Amino acid sequence: MTVEGLEASPTIDDVARRADVSVATVSRALRGLPNVAPSTRMRVLQAAEELQYVSNPSASQLAGGRSLTVGLVVPMLGQWYYSRVFTGVEGVVGAAGYDVLPFTLSGPGGVSRFVESLPFRRRVDGLVLVDAPLDDDQIAAVVGAGATLVTMGLLVDGIAGLAVDNVAAARLAVGHLTGLGHERIALIGGADDDPFRFSAPVDRQRGYQEALTAAGIDYRPELAVAGNFSLEGGAEAMHHLLTLDEPPTAVFAGSDEMAIGAMQVARDAGLRVPEELSIVGIDDHDVSEYIGLTTIRQDVVAQGERAAQLLLEQLDPERAQPPAHERHPTRLVVRRTTAPPAPGLDYRW
Repeated sequence: MTVEGLEASPTIDDVARRADVSVATVSRALRGLPNVAPSTRMRVLQAAEELQYVSNPSASQLAGGRSLTVGLVVPMLGQWYYSRVFTGVEGVVGAAGYDVLPFTLSGPGGVSRFVESLPFRRRVDGLVLVDAPLDDDQIAAVVGAGATLVTMGLLVDGIAGLAVDNVAAARLAVGHLTGLGHERIALIGGADDDPFRFSAPVDRQRGYQEALTAAGIDYRPELAVAGNFSLEGGAEAMHHLLTLDEPPTAVFAGSDEMAIGAMQVARDAGLRVPEELSIVGIDDHDVSEYIGLTTIRQDVVAQGERAAQLLLEQLDPERAQPPAHERHPTRLVVRRTTAPPAPGLDYRW
């Protein structure tokens, strides 16, 4: 039986569009997993019924000997960003009958240890590699172990992957602040001695400097401090910035978690946000809307979903496409933490 406007076999993507939720939410709702609001679960079930959608995990068993498991390789699982990636990946591959096996690169020598031990061998059908700073030889070693790869954040020639343009995202954030009239704009970024050699903090600092140059503002190194992509790091960075002879009138934090830590310290110090200090982050963390944080939104769950879809396509000989790279969009979300600098206000402490 054919549903009007759709093929005879509707997909989980069709259900997600009908219910106006993510693929991951559809997967969790249909499998009875927790953390789905009752109203959302009912909407998903109704959409699935209307479309006559039936999950068929056995369809994913494309060849004998498959483990029906995919690996998710992340620097660490505790941070919000990587947990949201996991949600997106798990939703898509779970609906296709696969399990997710996480691998972390944390700890001293984590990357080298992963490449030397190849813990995924004979345990997974493919890997989603997230922000993993492997060099060409290390990538070759992973591929040589028989892993079908898709990357997130790190784009590698010959391997399907996706990323956001972090330089452009930072330019957008800082451009918003310069457009409001701010000139003393601080950057709270990554760690100076980052063991993972992440590209995102470097790209975001580059975008920060480019936006300052475009506005005719000199780069001041003392206004660029490390925040280690954590609430605590953002708070410590803000404490430092407030000790400067000329504290900033605005802060661009390279993640919402750092922005939230910085905002709390500023308010504890008696500063009014945004009247006396503007703050903008990147991510659109789950709590950002509720605290009114201006941010650059990237849909992390959707990126995880897309990475999983790319991997499943690569694992299916009938669907596999030549490896390509995708850029996922970001956009400025203006809320209540940014405003023009107050005229005549002495920001020195």
